[in-house]
This record gives sequence, structure tokens and C-alpha cells, in this order.
Amino acid sequence: MSFQSDTSDPLVAKAVELLQAFDRDAVERDKLGGRPTEQIRLLKESGLLSAQIPTRYGGRGASWLSILRVVREFARTDGSLAHLFGYHHLPLNLVLFRGSDVQRERLLRASAAGNFVWGNSGNAMSKTSSGRHIDNGWLINGKRPFSSGSHIADYIQISFENAEGERLTAAVPANRQGIVIEDDWDGIGQRQTGSGTVTFHDLEIADDELISSPAVPLTPYTSLTSLLQQSVLLNVFVGSAQGALEEGRAYTTTSSRPWIYSGVDKHTDDPWIKRQYGDLYIRTLAATELADKAARSLDEAFNQGPGLTHEDRGAAAINIATANLYAGEVGLAVSSEIFEVMGSRSATTANGFDRFWRNVRTHTLHNPAEYKKRTLGTWLLTGEFSVPAMYR
Repeated sequence: MSFQSDTSDPLVAKAVELLQAFDRDAVERDKLGGRPTEQIRLLKESGLLSAQIPTRYGGRGASWLSILRVVREFARTDGSLAHLFGYHHLPLNLVLFRGSDVQRERLLRASAAGNFVWGNSGNAMSKTSSGRHIDNGWLINGKRPFSSGSHIADYIQISFENAEGERLTAAVPANRQGIVIEDDWDGIGQRQTGSGTVTFHDLEIADDELISSPAVPLTPYTSLTSLLQQSVLLNVFVGSAQGALEEGRAYTTTSSRPWIYSGVDKHTDDPWIKRQYGDLYIRTLAATELADKAARSLDEAFNQGPGLTHEDRGAAAINIATANLYAGEVGLAVSSEIFEVMGSRSATTANGFDRFWRNVRTHTLHNPAEYKKRTLGTWLLTGEFSVPAMYR
């Protein structure tokens, strides 16, 4: 196929190797949902989970271009594993961006040494968990939805509101008493991401486990977490489009039959099929190029560190928003239109081609394209960058 993976990058080469193992039962696991236990074991053994951690804490200091290409590689067969691997980096880098020197040294070094998996239960749009202060800490009760990765995590980022309604965040071991993983995720896609509910029953958190404070304002650098999230999603979309096109091509060339009125003996000789594949390939290739451009922009912003300016952060946000929008549209289009060129026999649960569309559809709904287009239009017309916030 024409989407060549850059295996000169050792991280991508390892992802290609893992992809072969993930692909063997991707369709079956998608149907089952639940926890990809064996796949997470392989991922931990690979060393990829600690690759992005800075070298001063025992990681490899990998670029975002490398990490996001790994996300994309996994999504070519399994959007859930791509999501879990990508989202693992959000709480990890929250510690890097907003943690104290002591927290960074303790948590990042331990994560690098143990190849920890990080999850989250801190959905900012659902104020459904609360905490009251006790001696040297907090007692947390309630729940949080959309807790991606919590079901396979070693460490988990949790959020809750205090009596004043302020949102506080902490990083704690996922197996701590008082944390209950409900395993109630029932999305149509991303079925193994564990993005359901986590419940807190008198969960105790020490004051020194809180990450920063609501009183500490975001800076352009510490607000990069939202751009990381958008970057992960867009690469899940691009990888899903690549995977759908690759599997569709294989099916078309081996199993599809020509339409009775096409006038050809082979399905692949039909001019309509040729034109449609050409169109899908062009759009997917364009989305791939935009994804790489966005990843390089993220690297440029990230590498500036705390001195990152509003303007440079804004320029990266525009590139990432552009890539995210186009990747979402292409992911939805390719994963749907591929059925038209494969034919009716392709639309079976045994084939599992529908997993690509379901995965992309599930995630694009979290980030309406309409509002992101308005953000881009505002910048194009006025030159103004958005104030950093969720999803931008």
C-alpha cells in the first residue's frame, strides 16, 4: 500500500511490529469490548509508553512527531489502542506542565522506570465528584464519566470540585482504595478504551498529590495539554482512514464482484471503482500530510518550554485545528464510502470493516467541527488566536 511507515524511526518500527500482533484479533476484540489486557502487556514491554518522557527523568525524550505516528500506526487496525496510547500522554504531561519539581521527579521517573500506563477520570464538563478537606488531604466522593484508560491504568488523573466549585486535579495510583472502575462504557466505537464511569467512595488524597492549583493561571506552555488531545484524536482519524482504505483495497481486489451493468468482467476494471479509489487515496494522503505538519508544529511549541509565547502557541493551535478538522471529515468519508466500492457482501459483522467508521464517528462527536471551523475563520479574518481552553 502507498502509506509507507517511516521505520527508520525506531518507535515507528516498534509500532509496526506491534500492529501485526494487534491486527490478529482486532475485529474480535472490537466486538467483545472490555480490557485489551494482552495488548497492554505487549505495549508495556515495548518501551513505547515511556519514550516521550524527558531524558532527565529516565525517558527517551521522543518527539511528538514520533509519538503521534505511533498513534496513527495503531489506528490502522485498532482505534481503541491508538486512543489509549495517545491519551496516556495527557495526564503524564499534565505532571510535566503543572506539577512541582518534586512531583515531576517522583512521578515521571517512576513512570519511566515502570513503563506505567496513565489513565484519567477528570472530565471537565461533568462536575459530578466533590471533595472536602481533611487533615493534610481530601476526601473524595462522587463519580466522573468518560474516564478513558482508567480500566488498564497504573496511575490515574482524577478531578473533583471543592466547596467553592473550583476544579482540583490529582495524580494517584489507580488501585487505591476508594477508586471503583465501573466498566460501563457502551459506546458504538472505541469499545476497548474503558471510557465509562469511575466512582469515588471516600477516596483519600494527600495535599501533595494535587497537581498545581486553580489559583495558578495557565500559560501558553502549560495549556498545551488541549493541543495534545486534539493531536491524538486527529491521528486516530488519519490512521483509521488509512486502515479502512488498506483493508478495503485488499477486499476489493480479492472478493468484490463487478456490478451487473458495469460491462466489465473484473470489479477492479470498472472506471467508477478506479476513480473512487483514487479520490479516497488523495484525501487520505492529504490528511496524512496535514497531520505531520501539525505534529511538527506541536514539537516546535513544546520545545520552547515555559517561554512559549501566545503567538507561537496560537500558530500551532491553528495547524492542529486544521489537521483535526480535515482528518475527521476524511476519516468519516473514507470509512463510510469504502463500502460502496467493496460491495454488499462486505457489510458483515464477520469482516468488521465497520469498526473504522464507528471509531471515528464516536470521537468526532466530542469535538464539533462547526465550532472549530469558526475558530479558524475568526483567525483567518482577524488574525486573532483563540484564548487557550478545552479543545483549542
